[in-house]
Amino acid sequence: MMNYIKSEHYRLLRKPSLYVTGGICLLLQMMAALLLYFFNQIETDFPYATSRFLYSNVVSSGTFLVIIAFLFNLMLTGKDMTLIKQAISFGISRKSIFWSKFMLTLSYFLLLCVVSLFFIVGLGESLLAKEEQSITNFLIALTNMVPLVFAGFTIIHSMKMTKINTIYIIIILFVLFTYSGEFVYSIFRPISGLNQLYQYGPDILLRGNLNDFMAQATSIDFRCWITGIVLAIPALLFGARKFTKQNID
Repeated sequence: MMNYIKSEHYRLLRKPSLYVTGGICLLLQMMAALLLYFFNQIETDFPYATSRFLYSNVVSSGTFLVIIAFLFNLMLTGKDMTLIKQAISFGISRKSIFWSKFMLTLSYFLLLCVVSLFFIVGLGESLLAKEEQSITNFLIALTNMVPLVFAGFTIIHSMKMTKINTIYIIIILFVLFTYSGEFVYSIFRPISGLNQLYQYGPDILLRGNLNDFMAQATSIDFRCWITGIVLAIPALLFGARKFTKQNID
């Protein structure tokens, strides 16, 4: 498995998309901070030139982070999937292939997230007005987002490895992170005991996390972790099991 990971790692590092995607993410963060700083210089009493407002753009970007996760996963599960048959013919197990691609793409996605965190905090604290407890609330809000974004990543990986069409993956992710809570509410609203399940929808949790951050009332929300685990573990188990049994064209 280690040899296969090294091989995949080498190919990943040679992909321009890895550096382009990371560069664009950092550029967007820098542009957001510079725009707030610029308008604060030319407009008297500009109310949005604060670190908290800059961080709120990150807290509100849960769906965007899932899109970035999709792009990172695609680097080893896109056209490169045609090389899987060759890897299997060389004695690489399907289990090794599934988990190697998952760990590598997830590792680089997490690396980008960590670099982006330090970058955005550096910009916010150096260019904009500082607000009390803004960094603490920001870190707590990000902690609530981690399991939901991770769940999105696992779903993407499992579906890509099992050859589900990209358009269907996009539709599933859009519904899950935009309308799932409202959909569950419309179904279980008349049923006592189940009419509160909608509160565990990723869209509801992300929206509530943003509202709490803006109100400076952020706290660890264990519902995010429950939802993340409930989505991630079955997705990984299903994906790994189906991949080991499917035909490789």
